Amino acid sequence: MSFVLFSDEYFMNEALKEAGKAFEKDEVPVGAVVVCDGRIIARAHNFTETLHDATAHAEMQAFTAAADYLGGKYLDECSLYVTLEPCVMCAGAAFWVQLGRLVYGADDEKRGFRLVQQSLLHPKTEVVSGMLAEACGQIMKKFFRKKR
Repeated sequence: MSFVLFSDEYFMNEALKEAGKAFEKDEVPVGAVVVCDGRIIARAHNFTETLHDATAHAEMQAFTAAADYLGGKYLDECSLYVTLEPCVMCAGAAFWVQLGRLVYGADDEKRGFRLVQQSLLHPKTEVVSGMLAEACGQIMKKFFRKKR
């Protein structure tokens, strides 16, 4: 039996596919996947418009699905790949699930958690920023151009 190790780029491309689904539903195109032991255990995208719920961000949906899959509330051995820098709410949720690793694409210059302080995340959470940032930023720009 052979195992294939996927790269951060591979998983971010999977998150971008989720962002594309959000785009098609006229949701802000943010996508996320949660990876544990090299496997995607949760996929999600924004559902704020569909559910009429301002908290239905891609990250929140992904955390819930991953915790359900694992049968526990902690994601300390998991990585979240998300196309846009998490907001303060989602960074707080990442703290509470004790996320092991956060990999995000485009910076969110208006609402990203870094605008407050990085200590919003759990102290053990590893952060990788700028993964496929150009592609992640382009889908956001395309969405908001369409809205104008």
